[in-house]
Amino acid sequence: MSVKILLLSFFTLCLTTIGHANAKDMSASLAIIYGGVDETGTKALFLSDESGKRRVKIISATLSDGYPAVSPNGKQVAFYGKYDKYKTWSIHTVDADGNNLRRLTHVQHVWDSSPTWSPDGKTIAFAREYRAEDGEMQEEIWLMNADGSNKRKIKALKGRSPEFMPDGRLLFQTKSGPSQISIANIDGSNVIQLTNDDSNNMSPKISPDGSRIAYLSNRDGNQEVYIMDLDGSNQHRITDNSITEWDPAWSVDGNKVFFSSQNVHGFYDINRANIDGSSIERVVINGSQSGSLSNVDRSALEKLVKIK
Repeated sequence: MSVKILLLSFFTLCLTTIGHANAKDMSASLAIIYGGVDETGTKALFLSDESGKRRVKIISATLSDGYPAVSPNGKQVAFYGKYDKYKTWSIHTVDADGNNLRRLTHVQHVWDSSPTWSPDGKTIAFAREYRAEDGEMQEEIWLMNADGSNKRKIKALKGRSPEFMPDGRLLFQTKSGPSQISIANIDGSNVIQLTNDDSNNMSPKISPDGSRIAYLSNRDGNQEVYIMDLDGSNQHRITDNSITEWDPAWSVDGNKVFFSSQNVHGFYDINRANIDGSSIERVVINGSQSGSLSNVDRSALEKLVKIK
């Protein structure tokens, strides 16, 4: 039996198990969005409730869809998709019911990723990476209107993983070597550095109330999930194992953090932990790049999902 058939069998088993749960739990409120694999083994975007029992597919648009973020009004999803044998990554939007797919960036052989919506839903920030003529990797943060118009680079910032905060400022990780977590105004001014060590601190996500930040760090030897207060104080780790963690995302109530961990099959599962690190449990089989639905109009989102 080929590896492809084995993998497809594994995915089908996972989806069948989840499908049985869906029939009993369709009333569960949506809480996260993530990239996963559909019944054909194709990368796609999904919504789920907090326990992972309800799963709703949004779209499978490109070679690989991921880094999804729902607009504040609950009506659109921004995400990245891959082209040119995975060499070109582009930002897209799609309605939450899977209609009206739009490709917003088109630059060939650059990696556009990590879209994030401004609090008013009018602006999308995203990361852009590419190799310059001198061979050095460039890490830039860009802005554009929600329809893809008026693209502009924030010249004062170098880094990745932008995240709009409730007050309109940007949370981001600085350029690698090692990367640190910082906050800046949307024009790149007034940079406030929150971490300062010789490890890589990455993928910051702001809590629903704007008071705390979940992020990744390898300061203790392995890449784990950490939380700190908005001013950079009270930094503490909430995961502790030999597996590399990715993609932190807050629960709607701000009392838990979702994150991805590699599983025994070489893929990723989404887990959930309390903010003190207790009660870690797997909630999504074969999923990654989770995004929070906090500060999203979930009633509008639910209506579009039900229409679909």
